[in-house]
Amino acid sequence: MEGSARDSVGTQSSWLRCYRCWSQNLEVQLHYEGHLRVDPGTGEAVDAVEEVQEAVVQCLDCLHDQPHLSLASFEENGRRISRIEAVEDRWERMVTGTPWVASCTVGVEGDQVESCSGPESADHLAYAAFGEHGTREFFTHVRFHKHDDDGTIAIHMLVELYSRSAEEASEVLESASRGELAITSLAEESRPPASGASEPH
Repeated sequence: MEGSARDSVGTQSSWLRCYRCWSQNLEVQLHYEGHLRVDPGTGEAVDAVEEVQEAVVQCLDCLHDQPHLSLASFEENGRRISRIEAVEDRWERMVTGTPWVASCTVGVEGDQVESCSGPESADHLAYAAFGEHGTREFFTHVRFHKHDDDGTIAIHMLVELYSRSAEEASEVLESASRGELAITSLAEESRPPASGASEPH
């Protein structure tokens, strides 16, 4: 990989690892959905009308998604190559940081919550509070939520996120919040044990 992720740490293995357990046993899960026109003369499915491809990097040891890594695909010497790259605004904070747990409340408009009851309600509430961060990067535990008279919903939760300092953790929560955020406590936790014998650089 060209760029600052390799240059600033020195080796690819410093960032190409699970941010939670440091395992390098990773896989890319590709989800593809496409609509192709059918050529009536040959029966071939050609000319994509619509294509959606999502790539998720997952750790095979602890089964967590890796939102600090992304899949880049490009042509090189007539050959299509796919390579994992570090997401510049996340990788260093998540790989070299430690877990912080915040007790917080986010007030959101009621129409931002898809559903606040049923088995998937916690995911819907976490997404309403923090968007993709709430379902992919943060570990959220929704304690309870309250419907206010003005149509807003106050979502009370515990959030675990990775950062290098309390200030950075607060900034990440504030930038991800999709409503009015109030942090009542923020504490550093111990990092889970590294997977196997490998240690971070």
